[in-house]
Amino acid sequence: MRRSVISATSVIALTAAHPALAQDADVTYSLNGTPGLLEIPTAQSADEGALATTLSHTDGQSRAAFTFQLTDHLSGTLRYAFVDLYDDTATDIAEAELERGFDLRYRFNDETDYVPAIAIGLRDLLTPGRFGSEYLVATKTFGDDLIVTAGIGWGAMGMRDGFDNPFTDEPRPVFDDDNAEGQLASDDWFRGDAALFGGLEYQINEKWGFKAEYSSLDYQETPYGPALDVDAPYNIGVTYRPRPGVQLGLAALHGNQLALSGSFALNANNRPGMSGAETAPAPVKVRSAAERNNTSAPPTAALRVALTKLLEIEGITLTGLEVTETTARARYINDRYRSQAQAMGRVARMMTQIMPGRVDTFILEPESRGIPLSAARIARSDIERLENRPGAGQTLLQRTRFTDAGDSATLSDARPEAARWEWGIGPYFDLDGFGGGGVELDTGISLRGVYTFAPQLVLSGEVRQSVVNADGDEPGTDDTPDVRNVRSDSDVYGDDGIPVLQSLTLTHYARPGRDLYSRVSLGYLERMFGGLSTELLWKPVNSSFGVGLELNHVAQRDSDMAFGFAEYDYEVTTGHLSGYYDMGNGYHTQVDMGRYLAGDWGATLTLAKEYDNGVQISGYVTQTDLSYEDFGDGSYNKGVQITIPQDFLTGTATRSSYDATLRTQVGDGGARLGVNGRLYDIVRDAHVNDLSDTWGRFWR
Repeated sequence: MRRSVISATSVIALTAAHPALAQDADVTYSLNGTPGLLEIPTAQSADEGALATTLSHTDGQSRAAFTFQLTDHLSGTLRYAFVDLYDDTATDIAEAELERGFDLRYRFNDETDYVPAIAIGLRDLLTPGRFGSEYLVATKTFGDDLIVTAGIGWGAMGMRDGFDNPFTDEPRPVFDDDNAEGQLASDDWFRGDAALFGGLEYQINEKWGFKAEYSSLDYQETPYGPALDVDAPYNIGVTYRPRPGVQLGLAALHGNQLALSGSFALNANNRPGMSGAETAPAPVKVRSAAERNNTSAPPTAALRVALTKLLEIEGITLTGLEVTETTARARYINDRYRSQAQAMGRVARMMTQIMPGRVDTFILEPESRGIPLSAARIARSDIERLENRPGAGQTLLQRTRFTDAGDSATLSDARPEAARWEWGIGPYFDLDGFGGGGVELDTGISLRGVYTFAPQLVLSGEVRQSVVNADGDEPGTDDTPDVRNVRSDSDVYGDDGIPVLQSLTLTHYARPGRDLYSRVSLGYLERMFGGLSTELLWKPVNSSFGVGLELNHVAQRDSDMAFGFAEYDYEVTTGHLSGYYDMGNGYHTQVDMGRYLAGDWGATLTLAKEYDNGVQISGYVTQTDLSYEDFGDGSYNKGVQITIPQDFLTGTATRSSYDATLRTQVGDGGARLGVNGRLYDIVRDAHVNDLSDTWGRFWR
């Protein structure tokens, strides 16, 4: 398991370590993954939108941490650590025990010439005891090279040379290993003895730096405590930054240990692929006065053939066309561009090349899964006038009218003869966080196939052959016998080394009414469950709000991931009422209320930040009616989801992305069915709010 978590985090780290990344040279990362010296934090912050993965190792402790700068002042860190721990008698040692932690840190102010930056932090705030700490820290820079830090810590950071708490005389609760991991440790915060810490960092040159600190951490031989030796409170180390976004470190800790570390960072606001490697768009063809007044026009059939060929150059498929005396309406599938606004711009440019001069209005209708998503009504004259003007994107957006898509009956069918059968083979990489042991990396070869019966009716499937997941293990001890094992047995699924059926699903999409979208999926829906999944979504084109209803009846699949359902003999009806709200500035929230796979009832709250570059970071938490004892380790379901578009890293136009979910822990409570193609994710990128966020790409 130790290898699996470190390997999984390395995937993110290697993805982040792109040679063109820009990172604030003044911020370095500690062994814990937060901006800091070695063991202690500083009050510095990375730039808003920075994502950093840190891997570190010293004798008795290996850590993998993911840190995200949520705002200019607020950051969060999710950390996995393998630590040697004492048993309940503080005599024997259990090696490489998995510990999960989550930190929050808030910087109150920017540093000035005379006032240091000051920050407050909560370390492992979801885990009472052991590593839980709180701190206040101040950092001041002197010149371009010297950074000095001092602070006061509580909990694990208040153990060396501690003194009476200056704020309260309430004692800190004694750590109890029987406490449910994942409960908010607010009863511990800022209680017990406090201790001082401090240090400095000197930047020798652009690549090399030196760190020295006095650490208030003092690991002691206590029951369930970390079995780490500390001879002295002094730590020193060097950092080496071979390129922006990459930091390597070597440190001498506690007078008796060496530590190695590596931090890899990117910023969601700064696209590594620079301005993009896609081909330049065709220039807008401006009509002459004679062309505007010309009443003759080619027949719609000829225009349809010509526009089809032009859009094929752009990786866009024309599916329908309607041309009247003054209006041209095009419906199309965007197969290439992450931004639907960019696809609209490419379609509009091509339409200026061939549409009759009398046509002065373009109506552009993106389509997905055979259903039209929206309609953008744009004046052709605006496109001609604004192409090369400053502020053209915002001006055109203000003049564009967005509505629901028009009637399909009046469109001339331009849909090409579908390739009924399509398939592909290639590698896959999965971060599996469902099993009880943490996060595992699974990789191998995937064979995917799609058979299209009609644009709205598709049969899709995937067969996988893993090259690492062949342990053949039996399920471990069931710590929650009163709760169905709907996720905790995940790590035994498909682990016998033979090919597995990942999914095989027949899906139908439709538009049952205005502002309504529907999906019906039947088959082997995911690796652990199969059955029937239905969904209905209400989402007006111009609205920030949407409502969805999903109902499923599924059975648990056999662990060999073939065609059977007999091994577990478990069926369940699940469903959720979902509310979606776009808060603006890239922030989205989602609330799902209903029944989960284990039969428990509750709700999931998700908050996401999506950048114009398509990078999305979201955090979610699920609370159900299961008690902490029944849920098991973790207490409730929570985690962080990361989506990085492929074009963000490569600059090449594509709609593909890399996705990962990191969890502090997951139990069988709060487990939701994994269905591909949920409606909101399909629909919203062609609606007004998402189009507005990337409308500047209309001209690209």
